[in-house]
Amino acid sequence: MPLSVEQASALVADDMQRVDDQIRERLRSEVVLVNQLAGYIIGSGGKRLRPQLVLLSAGASGYKGNHHIVVAAIIEFIHTATLLHDDVVDASNLRRGRDTANAVWGNEAAVLVGDFLYSRSFEMMVDVQSLRVMDILARTTNRIAEGEVMQLLNVNDPELSEARYIEVIEAKTARLFQAATQLGAVLGEQPDEVRVALAEYGNKLGTAFQIVDDVLDYSSDSGAMGKNVGDDLAEGKTTLPLIYAMRDGSTEQRDLVAQAIVKDGIDALPGVLDAIEKTQALHKSLATAENYAVQAANALSVLPESDYREGLIAIANYAVKREV
Repeated sequence: MPLSVEQASALVADDMQRVDDQIRERLRSEVVLVNQLAGYIIGSGGKRLRPQLVLLSAGASGYKGNHHIVVAAIIEFIHTATLLHDDVVDASNLRRGRDTANAVWGNEAAVLVGDFLYSRSFEMMVDVQSLRVMDILARTTNRIAEGEVMQLLNVNDPELSEARYIEVIEAKTARLFQAATQLGAVLGEQPDEVRVALAEYGNKLGTAFQIVDDVLDYSSDSGAMGKNVGDDLAEGKTTLPLIYAMRDGSTEQRDLVAQAIVKDGIDALPGVLDAIEKTQALHKSLATAENYAVQAANALSVLPESDYREGLIAIANYAVKREV
């Protein structure tokens, strides 16, 4: 019987407590503002999905040591650093239903504490004493940065193609998922076939996850999502729902959405939502996400049967069915 996402989380609950302990310990700094701001963003909720993926992948790979705890904490630190920097770049003031760190302490402090989390992550990598782990994480952080720059270059561009959109989210979002799951196989000293399969799983899962996030930006509310509806439009981001609305809409709808991306922003939200609804752009975007989630689950076929493998499949299913 398939596992639920709650059952998947329960499989690694004890280890997640150890990860949380590791996070709290490694957040400590003699600089008070670092403690305050880092603690604020780490403690602001979130599902800790990426560190869970490290733990589940390590379990599926038969790993019996303790380094997966440190690696999971590293993954969460890298993720948190990207959130801090993203919110500054996007001028966001709401995340997970709370004021963003930059809204509370200012952009300068948010950027610098993001840098602290990155540098602390690299300190922790040394503790694992694995060049393969360091190589994967170093390449991952570099690729995430490239993805952020690519996204910045694509702002206010209504001509962005679906292929280019996927390339950006594979870099800025899916790459960290990919690292999380690949590292489980590396720690478990699995053969290349398993390592590649788990990397593929993470890549497809992360892509599906981001597409659903972009769908929810136009279908949820600020109370549920913890951010403002239409934030992506306000920031001039051409996401998949808009790409599909322009692809399948009338000339008038295409022009309206393109104009909203270029300069009208949130002021054009009602018309954009109407175009999205009439072209079924959200339904089509979710179908694309579901296809990536199926590819993610299928990649796990090379792994032996285990509760951990079922847990990874449960997360792939959850990624496209969640409402927040």
